[in-house]
Amino acid sequence: MEKASHVLITGVAGFIGSNLADRLLREGYFVRGIDNLSYGVREQIPDGTEFHKQDIRSKEIYDLFRGIDVVFHLAAKNQILDCQKDPVETMDINVTGTANVFEAARRAGVKKVVYAESSVVEEGDERTKGFYAISKMTDTRIAGGYRAAYGIPSVGLRYFNVYGPRQDYRRTIPPVMSAFIIKLLKGEQPIVYEGGEINRRDFIHVNDVNDFHLFCIEDDRVNNKMFRLGTSTNYSVVEILAAIQKLLGLNIKPIVKKPPDGDTPVQTRADISDALALGWSPKMSLEEGLRTMVEYIKAEIGKGKI
Repeated sequence: MEKASHVLITGVAGFIGSNLADRLLREGYFVRGIDNLSYGVREQIPDGTEFHKQDIRSKEIYDLFRGIDVVFHLAAKNQILDCQKDPVETMDINVTGTANVFEAARRAGVKKVVYAESSVVEEGDERTKGFYAISKMTDTRIAGGYRAAYGIPSVGLRYFNVYGPRQDYRRTIPPVMSAFIIKLLKGEQPIVYEGGEINRRDFIHVNDVNDFHLFCIEDDRVNNKMFRLGTSTNYSVVEILAAIQKLLGLNIKPIVKKPPDGDTPVQTRADISDALALGWSPKMSLEEGLRTMVEYIKAEIGKGKI
């Protein structure tokens, strides 16, 4: 593929999407973004992005794909418990929306579609029976179908637990790092759910993820493959809390509660051998990564948003 210069991001107002737009603009790419702002935050979209408030399920997005080299399809309904409560909307956004994005890419002659998978599909039988996991597994089949029928190269990125600035603390159940940092900065007791010592996750910083996103644009060795993006190391929820407490110089005893229905402890650790073989590797230490989140959340508190 000739060197790409024009990139479109769906879900550009979200956590990963806005960070990716920032990175691509710094690297000199033209960035067009789509987001209906139902979950994303308008002010997170970096200056320089050509932004369009559109829904990925609408045929009105088709013209926006013209002149685009690579699409990053990140828009999704992705809070697991919310997805479980509304299966129809989950499938409408994540399945119909994904098919519509691939159709837009086909009609516009886009050279490559990079789409978000999820580590939830590796979290055991109970998780894979959930509607979010079902929708993400279906997205993989959609990508394969468009590749077989129309020859559209695609790359599946199976994100593990991505963290960093702009992580969505507004969710019904906030991501664990954001939840801990917010509570501790407010001098409140953080909440740890039972099983926190065995609930172990592979956490990867968004900056490391963006390093691999650049590989997806610039290196055709990624085409038609799936890559797990993590660190191949995992930490328990209890260990994450201890690391944040140490960083902040605090020792606030947590409140231990029963987990919400459907939120069971799991253990994840990404096999990143395929990504390592391309020359990519995660570089951000847990302490350094948590520091970036603390700075971001402190700024949000200072603005009166939290």
